[in-house]
Amino acid sequence: METNDTACAAPKVPGPISQVLRPIRGQLAVAATLAAGGAMLALVPLAGIAQLARIVLGDVAVSASEVWWVVTISVASLFVGMALLACAEMLAHLADNRLTHHLRLAITQRLSQVPLGWFTSRASGEVKQAMQDDINTLHSLTAHFFTTAGRAVGAILISVIYLFAMDYSMAIVSILPFPAYFLFFARAMKASGANMDEFVTAMGRIDNAVVEFTHGIPVVKSFGASGQAHRGYREAIDAFAQTFIGFTRPLVASMANANAMIAPVAVLGVVLICGTLFVSQGWIAPLDVLPFALVTPGLCAPLLLLHYITHDLNQATGAAQRVQQLLQTPVLEQPTAAQRQVPAGSEIRLEQVGYGYASGHKVLSGISFTLEPGTTTAIVGPSGAGKSTLARLLLRFFDPSEGRITLGGVDLRHIESTNLYQHLGFVLQEVRLIHASVRDNIALGRPSASQQEIEDAARMANIHQRIVRLPRGYDSVIGEDAQLSGGEQQRVSIARAVLLDPPVLVLDEATAAADAENEVAIQDALSRFAAGRTLLVIAHRLDSVMYADQIIVLENGQVQEQGNHATLLARGGTYARLWALGGHDQAKEQAVPSC
Repeated sequence: METNDTACAAPKVPGPISQVLRPIRGQLAVAATLAAGGAMLALVPLAGIAQLARIVLGDVAVSASEVWWVVTISVASLFVGMALLACAEMLAHLADNRLTHHLRLAITQRLSQVPLGWFTSRASGEVKQAMQDDINTLHSLTAHFFTTAGRAVGAILISVIYLFAMDYSMAIVSILPFPAYFLFFARAMKASGANMDEFVTAMGRIDNAVVEFTHGIPVVKSFGASGQAHRGYREAIDAFAQTFIGFTRPLVASMANANAMIAPVAVLGVVLICGTLFVSQGWIAPLDVLPFALVTPGLCAPLLLLHYITHDLNQATGAAQRVQQLLQTPVLEQPTAAQRQVPAGSEIRLEQVGYGYASGHKVLSGISFTLEPGTTTAIVGPSGAGKSTLARLLLRFFDPSEGRITLGGVDLRHIESTNLYQHLGFVLQEVRLIHASVRDNIALGRPSASQQEIEDAARMANIHQRIVRLPRGYDSVIGEDAQLSGGEQQRVSIARAVLLDPPVLVLDEATAAADAENEVAIQDALSRFAAGRTLLVIAHRLDSVMYADQIIVLENGQVQEQGNHATLLARGGTYARLWALGGHDQAKEQAVPSC
């Protein structure tokens, strides 16, 4: 990152930060100007002290009114300067609050429009870092950087002008330490800037390692793998330590030399030595050295402030880049007003559907079948066959690379999202509950639902009795006074789907993570809820779908077989092989009539 090495200008704001700060740039400019003016006025008393010393110690007779005028102007300038500084800080913090609100709202709105499949390829720590950590990092920039830069620039500017007004030759020799400071400072910034990206990346790895370690604690305790569990976190910490050493080592020597150059004692020593020399040569009077002895050491603090805020600027640049990337995440394409259509019925057709990742890896190819209204279709196959990917294409978590999926004769891409999810409900293996009351979680897709409707949905999902036993019933907050097991969370998600009452329901291993007791409750709830609906079931256990109207067997991303249970067993293909591997009595099961 390039830095401005002039004493009288704040560090240049990089492009990503400029884009992020666009909504509040005017407020920050005003705040920086007020801060600069306040700093200038606050230093007027130093000039007043020097003037009083010359009046008192000088040989020229002066009136008392002249002394009082110096005192009055100095005190008034101090109080006005402090008032301007306070106004600048208040304005900067108001701008920071406005930006924080704007960014979090903009990110939330953006993420609400991205394909739902985008979240499955992102670590939760990555999103958390941008939405919380990076926006908090920007706080130091918006609330403090510009006012601090304004104060530093104002103090340096008024001091340099004052010193040159007193005596330009003495001013030149008094500020000789500062150019040397900037040489060492520029070298330090160049060295640290080269390692900044690696430093930020290492911090991100720690965030992800913490999240993964925390989520894996139940598994760790179950298998007693405590030594292995924190290995990823320990490795991330060790890697960060090495990165931090590489980041700070180039800074130490350069910044030590730079800070020594502008230590107040060193600067005062230069002023006194040069002043003594000038006085001995008769170039200036002894009293004329006093302003330089008072003001020049005061330049040290503003310059050090510029160094500190430049470091903050380096961190804020990386944060701004990640926030910008999140704000520029591609959204799920929505139909235009001319393209928008309403499905007629609940029949679903997949026509030569294919899907592949950007890397070129093909997951699905040439998938075609129909889900007739009111029937049950099961998708089975070995692990990695593409079953869950197919379910997520149907739910439009992302769009197919080839072919199309229609609902009621309309391409899913031509159905508005709100309308689509009124027709499609889903209960997935990964339960997602928000940090809100149980009532709000159930009514997430239908906030206008009455309390009675919410309770009826909970009863159908076999979770009502558990909810009323919570400390505050339906007002209990998930994660606070509502500590629900995985199976109970799954039943809350079923209640959410029940409340929407969609004609099509997609179930992706809804009982995979449930214990035996919860599995029975979930199966009972799903059986009642699925009655009369078009049902698509993703399953690994074949005995749970043997009564489906049709069974689609996927293997290597393609449809290998299609038919009902008895037909597929008689074929002796992939389904029969999977059935046999499951330990079932094939001859006995073939006698069971299919649905």
